[in-house]
Amino acid sequence: MSSSRFPAVVDDVTVRLIAAVVLVVGVIALATGQWWLYAVLAVDFSLRAALGPKASPVARLVQRWIRPAVAAQQRPTAGPPKRFAATIGALMTVAATVLWIVSLTTGSSVAAGWVIAIGAVMVVFPALESIFGICVGCLLFSGLMRIGLVPEEVCLECADITKRRERLLAERAAAA
Repeated sequence: MSSSRFPAVVDDVTVRLIAAVVLVVGVIALATGQWWLYAVLAVDFSLRAALGPKASPVARLVQRWIRPAVAAQQRPTAGPPKRFAATIGALMTVAATVLWIVSLTTGSSVAAGWVIAIGAVMVVFPALESIFGICVGCLLFSGLMRIGLVPEEVCLECADITKRRERLLAERAAAA
């Protein structure tokens, strides 16, 4: 799961702002039935999960235009759980897109129902992240680490938060 393209540490404030953009798009899709928006999210999540935030149009938008307007100091958090969460977002939105296409081509109300169900999840998960700082994918990642399905080497920062604190203190000292 570790990748040189996805940062080991990311800014939690930026991540929450990205989640807020996903939340807005998800609410619009769900409220208006504009299911094609899931295809847009699927591309963005897939790029972010596979290549990192620099490849994600939403992440770039947030980093360039939204994050600079937010006065909160950076809050470093481990990158691998956020990448895992983006992968879950990619899987969910790809599934919603495929089901939307199936419902369009076959008229299947079952497929359309699943699009709505996934759409609801794609509102709840980013709402939890953006509003409350609760990353469902990160919680799942942590659980998978605890039971040994994700090796500790994938995210040493996850196992020892003091490394993150030490890096933050060193960065602040270097900036001063």
